[in-house]
Amino acid sequence: MNSNPLLSEFKTVHQTPPFQLIEEEHYIPAFTEAIKEAKEDVDKIISNSEAPTFENTILAMEYAGENLSRIANIFFNINSANTNDNIQNIASEVSPMLTAHSNDIWLNEALFAKVKAVFDAKEENNYNQEQLKLIEDTYKGFVKRGALLTGEEKERYREITTELSKLTLTFGQNVLAETNAYELHITDEKELAGLPDAIIAAAAADAKAKEKEGWVITLQFPSYVPFMKYADNRALRKELYMAYSMRANKGNDHDNNDVVKQIVNLRLEKAQLFGFKSHAAYVLEDRMAQTPEKVNAFLEELLDKSLPFAKEEVKEVETYANAHGLKGKLQRWDFAYYSEKLKNEKFSITDEMTKPYFQLEKVEEGIFGLANTLFGLTFKANADITPYHEEAKAYEVFDAQGKFISVLYLDFFPRESKRGGAWMTNYREQFVQDGTDVRPFVSLVCNFSRPTEDTPSLLTYQEVRTFLHEFGHGLHGMLSKCTYVSQSGTNVYRDFVELPSQILENWGTEKEWLKQVGKHYQTGETIPDDLVAKIMESANFQSGYQSVRQLSFGMDDMAWHSLENAFEGDVNTFEDEAMAPTELFPAVEGTCFSTAFSHIFAGGYAAGYYGYKWAEVLDADAFSVFKENGIFDQATADSFRKNILEKGGTQHPMDLYVAFRGQEPTNDALLIREGLVK
Repeated sequence: MNSNPLLSEFKTVHQTPPFQLIEEEHYIPAFTEAIKEAKEDVDKIISNSEAPTFENTILAMEYAGENLSRIANIFFNINSANTNDNIQNIASEVSPMLTAHSNDIWLNEALFAKVKAVFDAKEENNYNQEQLKLIEDTYKGFVKRGALLTGEEKERYREITTELSKLTLTFGQNVLAETNAYELHITDEKELAGLPDAIIAAAAADAKAKEKEGWVITLQFPSYVPFMKYADNRALRKELYMAYSMRANKGNDHDNNDVVKQIVNLRLEKAQLFGFKSHAAYVLEDRMAQTPEKVNAFLEELLDKSLPFAKEEVKEVETYANAHGLKGKLQRWDFAYYSEKLKNEKFSITDEMTKPYFQLEKVEEGIFGLANTLFGLTFKANADITPYHEEAKAYEVFDAQGKFISVLYLDFFPRESKRGGAWMTNYREQFVQDGTDVRPFVSLVCNFSRPTEDTPSLLTYQEVRTFLHEFGHGLHGMLSKCTYVSQSGTNVYRDFVELPSQILENWGTEKEWLKQVGKHYQTGETIPDDLVAKIMESANFQSGYQSVRQLSFGMDDMAWHSLENAFEGDVNTFEDEAMAPTELFPAVEGTCFSTAFSHIFAGGYAAGYYGYKWAEVLDADAFSVFKENGIFDQATADSFRKNILEKGGTQHPMDLYVAFRGQEPTNDALLIREGLVK
């Protein structure tokens, strides 16, 4: 079995995964053996005849199955960033195995009895804050996963969790398959009218890669978004919009309607096993927001502030469109197109004006430089660290004293083997074991515009913001300074995890930083002051619309997960009703957002999508401290690092926030920043 690299010691730089040695056939045997090892670890805890203590029970639980965690981190990250049919089949096979193993732990009465004994005696011992939190988290973890259920309830819980593990995988696989299945193949150059040269070149490169003549537009964001924004051909914009918005809603083999029903009903049944009215109530007990009522009040308050602005903005675009040739109502496939023209007319700015100044490599340098200025970090490429894909890059990260902090993988471009969007993840999380500070391996995965034969990768301004966002998550992982892995880095409440990512986006709105990062890819010229001014002036363009759009996603999520009775209705109709308060356009038959809403049906954001807006309140309020003291102020950065980034989930997030800010946040800074105050 030692010939399997996943089961051997990683004799690599920093013990990074030896991706060059790992073959697909290694995964099933590795999972099988690692699950066996993990069971043995747990059995040792149960069979220990000594009285339960923090060390022999709670800490032993924390370290049980280390090898299994290592293998799972590698495999499921690969399944997201570089998958194929074989990998997906393996995922479908191992997910129920992992769920069964997890249930064997959480539902083990003898093990829970030991955990409960330590929990009940926690006040009698002089535990430090991290130890106390770990005891409480471990006990609550057992309770929330069925330890107090009766025999029949426990068996039903096993069945539900096993089925959910399969269904969420299926949902994501269906969305990826639907995204990859469509392409708009253009052979008549006239149909490219309105598209910038760089987008045309990228479409030609996509066609060439697929061995086709002409140009290919796909549903990947770097292809889809610019086409919707610039293409003069309204019929093709509609075709592309429909293809994107009907994903997994077409009654074919990749349809997700029944999958959505099954997921929400199983989640509801699981929550009700624990005595909660809804899945949202079950989830939100361990969030800053605490209850569905508080989340809904939060969303409704922001909608009340945003909707009047959004309606005015949409009306302004429709008036502009009608004055420039559009007959009748503004449709969804028209909005981005006419908005871009209106924005250019109002602010004399387009993505094509800014992109030459945002060469990917220069933006990367600028973000590394920001991390150096704020936190003293330096980044050194290391070719001896093999990444999981030839397009990914690996860096060693060091602090101001030259101490190794983390490995950072960067993976920028879309491919059919990668799911859409952008995310941060870990191949290893930070923790301390036997006095050794084990440092993390962080990965940032994006879908940015590819370079062409003539130009390097040039980012839109929004892609620059996305890079900053994911890098903020990365800092949360890299700068972690916790003892226990389950509390380190981004292991925090879901409605707090977006604070480090969203606060970093703020530097993308600051002239000082934009002047540092914005260098013309051909001339090296610094981005001109007037262009920076236009970026900043246009920052709140359609901020009401953007706010309502985000709130609509949160409301859809909360509607699905606030159900108190099994759902037997029509997914499309339910979604229409849930999102009706946010609706700004005529309904379009056949389109459905929920069937491709991977965040909540394939990711970890169920009853948690509101967290993006929640964290916007936090980040706007927190960044106001930087604005007061200077956006590169060392003392403020040190405080944010020590009170937020290093602390992970070792304390309640509001306590961490108040330690940095000195007070709890209010909505005021966000509303002012977004221009949503009249």
